[in-house]
Amino acid sequence: MTTKLVSTEPATGATLWSGTISDIDAEIARARAAWPAWAAQPLSYRIETMRRFGNMVRSKNDKLADLIARETGKPIWEALTEVDAVIGKVEISISAYSERTGQKRLEGAMGDRSAVRHKPHGVMAVLGPYNFPAHLPNGHIVPALIAGNAVVFKPSEKTPAVGELLVELYHSAGVPDDLVRCIIGGPEQGRALTAHEDVNGILFTGSAQTGIAINTQFAARPDKILALEMGGNNPIVVWDTADVHTAAIMVVQSAFMSAGQRCTAAKRLIVKDSLYDAVVGEVKKIADRLIVGEPHSQPTPFMGPVIDNQAADGLTESFLILMSNGGKPIKHMVRPIDGRPFVTPAIIDVTSMPERPDIELFGPILQVIRVGTFEEAIAEANNTRFGLSASLIGGSPQHYDQFWANIRAGIINWNKPTNGASSSAPFGGVGISGNHRPSAYYAADYCAYPVASSEAEQARASIGIGLKDVDVSAMGD
Repeated sequence: MTTKLVSTEPATGATLWSGTISDIDAEIARARAAWPAWAAQPLSYRIETMRRFGNMVRSKNDKLADLIARETGKPIWEALTEVDAVIGKVEISISAYSERTGQKRLEGAMGDRSAVRHKPHGVMAVLGPYNFPAHLPNGHIVPALIAGNAVVFKPSEKTPAVGELLVELYHSAGVPDDLVRCIIGGPEQGRALTAHEDVNGILFTGSAQTGIAINTQFAARPDKILALEMGGNNPIVVWDTADVHTAAIMVVQSAFMSAGQRCTAAKRLIVKDSLYDAVVGEVKKIADRLIVGEPHSQPTPFMGPVIDNQAADGLTESFLILMSNGGKPIKHMVRPIDGRPFVTPAIIDVTSMPERPDIELFGPILQVIRVGTFEEAIAEANNTRFGLSASLIGGSPQHYDQFWANIRAGIINWNKPTNGASSSAPFGGVGISGNHRPSAYYAADYCAYPVASSEAEQARASIGIGLKDVDVSAMGD
């Protein structure tokens, strides 16, 4: 049995970190024991602790960003934006908790009152992804702690170093060591964590396959809260626009930011027939200029490698499968460095493919589909089991109204990329992109449950109907 986990830098192959596989039972027991004292603390205390955490992250900004960049391969400029998001999540979560789970009291006659307050669930398991190893799990952990929960956090086995540092920063800010635990391990530890009887909720970000398995696992357990965010096969539609260059920039940003490893990344470009040559030509021209390189390399890269060679191999194989089944390559995917998971952005026209695979190709592959009418564009955009993000570039206000009304997605944008969603709004999807428990601003909803109370300081009761008359003669002297 493996007792160690090792993390390597995608860009160089160098060993970055190693750690011991966690004892799941022991870690959950520690969190369970620490939870009551934390839940009993005033909300103001928990909020101030989270603010200290934000300041602690700010003081370690460069260290955390460097570790994110090295362990994921993303450019340092992008890693710095992720750290900013970690810090910003604190105040957003405080506001969201106040707005989404605020207390309510109604006073009645004779001192009676009704109240609505919220209680934490208990021990929450957070399973984080590798593409945003600090920001995305932090988006669950901070709201969960504000609500009064304990957290057992399993980072992706591909980014454990960032997960470990993130937990150290919580502890350094005054969060009790036992209250937030870092679970080191792979899929086996993940399954043991979600199956554990002492876990009250699972907050998951990752693949649809794993999320569906978790959902199935708890079909007979409605007592356990599940929040599942499972990616997308996201469309970006380009319609009537005179500014082809700007449209193409937004397509490139949507498809190739983070090497296409964003759950909101555009996977399908749907373009009006009459605009096809101009738009696709401009997208290719910009994509040809994108610099792919190591996190700290110069000139500054637009994107780094994908997470590992297994992912890179899967993407190159997927591109070949699309070609062999009727796809027409516009820009080939290339592996520029032998033995390392760098891949160049790829573009392929799949309009003539009889069956297009409805899967999330988690990398820089953009599939292009040309259509004749706006109704066809909407139908093609909805031709997926997923439903996370969708964007319309160009078109009139009437087009956008029609687009918004008919697209099935949790994030619908106009003249904006598909990615880069605001943490001040709910973040989640429909179909197999989620289970209708959006995160970001709405994370407070699944971190606490509402309790309704009817209250009076003195007991008063009477029964005024439906009683037999009292037999006075039988009562005796």
